[in-house]
Amino acid sequence: MKQVFSKHYWSDKDISLLVGQILRIGVIVASSTLVVGGLWYLAVHGQDPVPNYREFAGEGSANTTITGIIIGAFSRHVPQIIQLGVLLLICTPIVRVVGSLFGFIIEKDRLYIIITLIVLIVIIGSILSGVKG
Repeated sequence: MKQVFSKHYWSDKDISLLVGQILRIGVIVASSTLVVGGLWYLAVHGQDPVPNYREFAGEGSANTTITGIIIGAFSRHVPQIIQLGVLLLICTPIVRVVGSLFGFIIEKDRLYIIITLIVLIVIIGSILSGVKG
């Protein structure tokens, strides 16, 4: 029986196909979430009056924090469902980098492991430096 996490089990083509599938599935799920949320928003709020744009009203924590977005989306609040779609779209390339990292670990390619780790640290650091809470 072959070892699943061995170089002989995964070829370069298999890893490339896996990373491609991660991107494809992530974009499809995020896009579907955005379309459903957008259509639902139009169905619920399509006839609302135009807001007064002369006065700025900032967003609350429900639309600007990861926990607020997730809790609101599971509570079926339409703006948070749309925000969840955007969050999923942002997470897709991060998951792709993690998939690439596992591929390089399987191949035992130290240079690309280090480069991928640096990219992952930069991405996560830049995201966390802009998160409110």
